[in-house]
Amino acid sequence: MANASGVADARVIVLPTALMISFGRTGSATIESIPQLAGALRLDQISALYELVDAAERGEVDPEDGLRQMARIRAMRPRYGPLVTVLAYAFMTLGLCLVLRPTPGDLPVSAGLGALVGVLALLARDRPTLRVLVPVLSAAVVAAVTFELVKHGVVDPGLSSLIAPLVTFLPGGALTTATVELASGEMVAGASRLVFGSVQLLLLAFGIVAGVELVGLPSEAVVHDASVVVLGAWAPWLGVLVFGVSTAFYFSAPEGALPWLLLVLLAAWVGQLIGDQFFGGDVSGFFGALAMTPVALAVARLPHGPPSQVTFLPAFWLLVPGAIGLVGVTEVVGDPATASIEDLVTPIGSIVSVALGVLGGVTAFHGLRAAVRR
Repeated sequence: MANASGVADARVIVLPTALMISFGRTGSATIESIPQLAGALRLDQISALYELVDAAERGEVDPEDGLRQMARIRAMRPRYGPLVTVLAYAFMTLGLCLVLRPTPGDLPVSAGLGALVGVLALLARDRPTLRVLVPVLSAAVVAAVTFELVKHGVVDPGLSSLIAPLVTFLPGGALTTATVELASGEMVAGASRLVFGSVQLLLLAFGIVAGVELVGLPSEAVVHDASVVVLGAWAPWLGVLVFGVSTAFYFSAPEGALPWLLLVLLAAWVGQLIGDQFFGGDVSGFFGALAMTPVALAVARLPHGPPSQVTFLPAFWLLVPGAIGLVGVTEVVGDPATASIEDLVTPIGSIVSVALGVLGGVTAFHGLRAAVRR
């Protein structure tokens, strides 16, 4: 952008919450704070922001107009109303629950809890101070309701199905991005993002354990994931479809983005299945990320394709590195006497495998582009 604006000697340093720009060795410098309390952008906002960035890189937008457009992007309202948003969250939870191979009784419980979390997230949407508390509060409420049903013998969903309603709070994307940054030599950004994601996992885990304690169940009896596979092999495939469609509605995906979003999700899921079949579940995330990354980058370069970030985010949640991590951390927090080092090493390995898959996918995509040009 600086080059397009005629400032060729600008130097830029980007951190997760700060931006530093200097105009030459003897010129002025500026530091811009990037507060995180405003919340993450929706998919339609991300798409509009990427269009603005592309125009600015081509020199088609001056800085003043760019700032005005950024303000308009931040003020964009969701494409769908509150009722559709809550229903979409419930179906998104249902889709992820299907991917996690639940029992039949898990499905209505997960959908109902997803609707409850959707209402909480909707109430806190325009209240930054409440938004900070929503993940922990949601984890506590979901755990309390779920295990109250377990206590009365209504359902026995297991820990993985309990995590499904908390999908949007899982820091799988942050932890994977942190690993990519650390592997790329960005030590400050990677380390800070890694600490942030780890704290988010711990807060969610404490919320789950607090909910368990509220209903009076001993934590060692409920924090271990012991769900039994009852549904057939069709369930995860249907779950991917339901998850993709409902994600597009909940996060207000831009018009025309749904087919591409589903394509990237399917690429991630097929890659993960192949990796699980031949190399085991611990490294299946590597093959899922390796498969989805070139597809997302290729789609972004099509004339009407959405930006890669729009299709990347749902695929990160589908690979569930954060969900695996939350299982391990919750077991350590809830029952430290019986927890083993494997409970933490396994999620770390899965996160690293996804990060390496992303790096490998980017390298493969650029290699293919170079070969096509030659």
